Amino acid sequence: MRLRLTFSKTLAMRFTGHMDLHRSLERTFRRAGLPLTHSQGFTKRPKMNLASALPLGVTGDHELADIWLDEAMPLNEIEDRIRKAAPPGIELHQTIELPEEAPKLQNVVSASDFVVTLLEPIDSLEKRVADVLAADQIIRTRRGKEYDLRPLVLDLSVIEPDGEGRVCLAMRLRTQEGATGRPDEVIAAMGGEPFDTRINRVKIHLGPE
Repeated sequence: MRLRLTFSKTLAMRFTGHMDLHRSLERTFRRAGLPLTHSQGFTKRPKMNLASALPLGVTGDHELADIWLDEAMPLNEIEDRIRKAAPPGIELHQTIELPEEAPKLQNVVSASDFVVTLLEPIDSLEKRVADVLAADQIIRTRRGKEYDLRPLVLDLSVIEPDGEGRVCLAMRLRTQEGATGRPDEVIAAMGGEPFDTRINRVKIHLGPE
């Protein structure tokens, strides 16, 4: 039985990295008593895929994970068990069953939508947004290698302030193997300080973008 879970990674797990989130989910499923399917080989691991890694410090409202079970179970029972076993910071929203032959989750992720809350203002913000969108190239250096950020920015705009009146940006960034845009890099390219932001992924897009 193959399942796709939609869940949130909330503020309580904001500083939990990708691998630790993976382990937290694995422990949650074990505590829930789910009959997890395991990989073959010397080191057996539960068969589980996450859609796309979140950078450290970023929360997510619409995270996706695929898991496999050895036995079929009612979806409402699975959801009830997971919710009771989940630690603070993981909130399950939905579980659906998928065909076994459905494409691997990571292979169909095309883009991610983020809302970035600016804790400190960026001067001439509207102009800096326009400059990013008008640029032919935005060369950035990450881990000692140069790359062009511009093709990874699919959309960028200033949106309504949050409940405390802080300015917010909406970003849609390409999220594919070898071509993943990071919201902190966009902020830095605009002259902002990524540490002066709160970043939340609000949606993962599947299929061609």
